[in-house]
Order: sequence, then structure tokens, then C-alpha cells
Amino acid sequence: LGPQLLKASAKPYMVRADMVTEKQARELALSAYSNTLSESTGEIMHNVVALETNPTSGTCCANFKNVLLKKIKRCERKGSESVTEEKCAVLFSTTVALNPSNLSVHLQVLSLPIVVIVHGNQDNNAKATVLWDNAFSEIDRVPFVVAERVPWEKMCDTLNLKFMAEVQTTRGLLKEHYFFLAQKIFNDHSASLDDFQSRSVSWAQFNKEILPGRGFTFWQWFDGVLDLTKRCLKSYWSDRLIIGFISKQYVCKLLSTQPDGTFLLRFSDSEIGGVTIAHVIRGKDGSSQVENIQPFSAKDLSIRSLGDRIRDLGQLRNLYPNTPKDQAFGSHYNKEQTGKD
Repeated sequence: LGPQLLKASAKPYMVRADMVTEKQARELALSAYSNTLSESTGEIMHNVVALETNPTSGTCCANFKNVLLKKIKRCERKGSESVTEEKCAVLFSTTVALNPSNLSVHLQVLSLPIVVIVHGNQDNNAKATVLWDNAFSEIDRVPFVVAERVPWEKMCDTLNLKFMAEVQTTRGLLKEHYFFLAQKIFNDHSASLDDFQSRSVSWAQFNKEILPGRGFTFWQWFDGVLDLTKRCLKSYWSDRLIIGFISKQYVCKLLSTQPDGTFLLRFSDSEIGGVTIAHVIRGKDGSSQVENIQPFSAKDLSIRSLGDRIRDLGQLRNLYPNTPKDQAFGSHYNKEQTGKD
């Protein structure tokens, strides 16, 4: 239908992009898009382009290049809602003429919801809003209504898909990882894995409430892990060298019975975007002590890689449970440095 419409027109059809608030999007949807937009909520530069035909696929598309949002009118927020919870959308509209009567038809469609930010430090909170909406909204909904609580099982699926897509790895999260994440988000260390499976998690627990004893939310912490793994740890994670999502208490349980120098890698629980090495030290009397090395950030690992840092630390001998560290991490060592030794 699209290419036939374009062929019949002497002039190209133009598509316009306008920013709309959640309230405007709701009003348009409830009118079945029979109403037209009275006022854009933001000023978009280069927001009108011609509708083009792809001769190969036989489809039409409007390709917006160099689009720039110059201004945005914020709407009134509900209660404790922050600016990064405010959802907007782009309304795409065009008018086409249907032959032979030359009937004029106005077409409109909304984008998925977006969050407009003005500073980089708002980025991870904005991503949380978009992720929650994309993952848990119903297909046929009034814009942009989404559940305030979702089953923990659905949240696990979402975190796993997000992790694999962001890191670009085929190694997903395991049930042991979900158990640790559940303990973290619910602040409950007494429940079993099965207990957590029957629970639901709220938006507030996901990205509004600060984790006990920390200065950040669950999502802010998880997003930091995503960023660190994507930038510095992808190959280590994919090679199954990092357990990652495991509590300090459980690490002690695993390592306390192991030989001196046994170690494992876990994501820092107290810092955003850190990976730490936990290792066991055995005394002459047979006693054991588990120590956690100061977490490495993405900046640290950009200066010297994780593999080379592990190689440098003589007290580290075997990756848990019993793999010699050179065998586990040898392919990750700096080859030039290896040649000098």
C-alpha cells in the first residue's frame, strides 16, 4: 500500500515528529487518534522529513537525521515522582491522499515512551524508567500505564535479558545469581530460593528506595555492574571466570574450607561498578581467614587489566574450586609483559 500511495502523489508526503507528554499521549489514544495535537511539549529541530520508499522491501520509511530537542516543557509530577520518571513520547504524523476521490487521511502513531534528561548523572535513573516500562507494560494499554509491582520471576527474566544484551554475551544469569539479587532487593537473608519465587517486587524497591547501609538503589548498583562488565570484564564473564553475583557471607562459606591461595571474583556489594577478589589465607595452625581485596573500578582496569592484576598477586594461586590461576587466566595476560618475565 505504501509505495502505491507514494507513486500516486506528485509531491512527497512529509512526516512530522512532535514531542508529547504522557497526558497528551493518553488523550490521543483515548480518541483513537482522531484528534490532532494542539501543542508540542518540546521544540524539535529538523523534525519534518519526506516519506521514502525502499524498493527492495517495498516499505516506506521516514528517516530523521540530526534531530535535536532544543526545549522541553515539564509537566506537573505526581507526589514523589522525579524528573527521570516523567515519560514523554514522539508523535509521528502525516497526511496522505487516497485516490481516486483524493480523500485526505491524517495518520498518527506514538513512539515507545522516552525520558528526557539534561545531565549525564540522570542517565541510569532514566534507563530504569524505560526498562521497567518496556518490560512490564501491556501491549494494549492507555499510555503509559504500567504495573507498580511485578512477579520476581519476571524481574529475573528482565535482568537476565538486559545483562546478556548489554554485555553482548551468551552466558546468562543462573539461579544462584537470582538468589543473591533477591536477597539484595528484598533485604532478606533468611528466605529460600523458592520463597523468593512467589514474591513480587515494586518499582520503589527497584529504583526509588536506597539499599540498607548504602547510598544507591538496587538498579543503580546493577547498572554499575552492567557498565563495568561491558567495558572491562566481558571475556572473563563469558569464560566463566567470574561468579560475580554472590554475597560476602557466602564467599566465606565457600572459601573457608579451601587450600591457602584459593580465590574467586565477585562484584562489589558496597560500591557501584566494582569487582573484588576474595581469597583465603591459612595459618600454620590450620585456621582460615577470607580477605577481600579493594574493589577495582573500570578506571583501574583500563590502566591494568584484571588478568594482569591477578597475575601480579602472588598470594592468589587457584581459582575456586581448584583451577591454577595461570591455567584459568593465562589467555588474559598481557603477552608483552609475559615475555619480559
